[in-house]
Amino acid sequence: MDLITLDGIYIITGIVVGFVSLRIAFDKDHPTRIGASVFWGIFAITFLFGNWLPSVIVGYLILILAIIAALGRVKKGGQKEPPKEERIKSANKFKGKIFIPALVIPIVTVIGTLTFDHIRFGNINLVDSENVTLIALGLSTIVAFIVAQRLTKASPSVPLHEGSRLMQAVGWAILLPQLLAALGSIFETSGVGEVISNVVGNILPTHFALIAVITYCFGMALFTVIMGNAFAAFAVITGGIGVPLIVQMHGGNPGIMAALGMFAGFCGTLMTPMAADFNIVPALLLELKNKNAVIKAQIPIALALLIIDTILMYLLVYNF
Repeated sequence: MDLITLDGIYIITGIVVGFVSLRIAFDKDHPTRIGASVFWGIFAITFLFGNWLPSVIVGYLILILAIIAALGRVKKGGQKEPPKEERIKSANKFKGKIFIPALVIPIVTVIGTLTFDHIRFGNINLVDSENVTLIALGLSTIVAFIVAQRLTKASPSVPLHEGSRLMQAVGWAILLPQLLAALGSIFETSGVGEVISNVVGNILPTHFALIAVITYCFGMALFTVIMGNAFAAFAVITGGIGVPLIVQMHGGNPGIMAALGMFAGFCGTLMTPMAADFNIVPALLLELKNKNAVIKAQIPIALALLIIDTILMYLLVYNF
């Protein structure tokens, strides 16, 4: 028996998203009140009841979300940020301390990943051993929330208001990571990875270990640019190139391949507008004139990291 499961994290997430839906529903000045409220309400349902609803029903709900978004009915409301003077005053007050809650998330996640699985109370496990990292990530956000509240001493209404405002600012793009990751699984199940493997094997001299690494790393980055999500690309490119070429053909270490391969995918994330939630939304939140300004600033760094990552993989994957 597990004390904390991923279902609990999903329920908390569903409650938060459901609050956004209710907030919009009662906002008479919202430009797309009905459409946006229904969108966030359905999104909340997928978290709250996704494990109990038939898969076909969840599929139809996702289609409804896509239709609502395509019709432009998911806009942000008129919720305004605090005045600039107030934000500058707060920034000067907290200075670097404001980053503490953000740092809490990765720290608690790493600690939880390494320890939660070993904590037991008799026959009861603290967490579900199959989802330790995801549960640790969910719990870390709760800890970060508590730390932020104690640090800022803000009223309980502030996180509710700001959370709702930011989620509405992100809008439909908030669905992209989940949908693209699911699309990657669909591609892998349908045999896209095998097709890619055959094409690459016929075109490139992958019998050279270096070529196999270059193909895998740059393939991960390129497919991520196309898909907009490294998780979606990982299933396809690792199944089609990484495993058959690096692991099976050349005897590479699958753990090192997977870790550095995912990093190569993240390099692709930095260079694509398809990753709207990472690259386009920040530009909108920062009110930049060029919506692609974030991508332009990231491309040189992404390319440099991709080259370094490829070199590291070649040096490590066949020697450890």
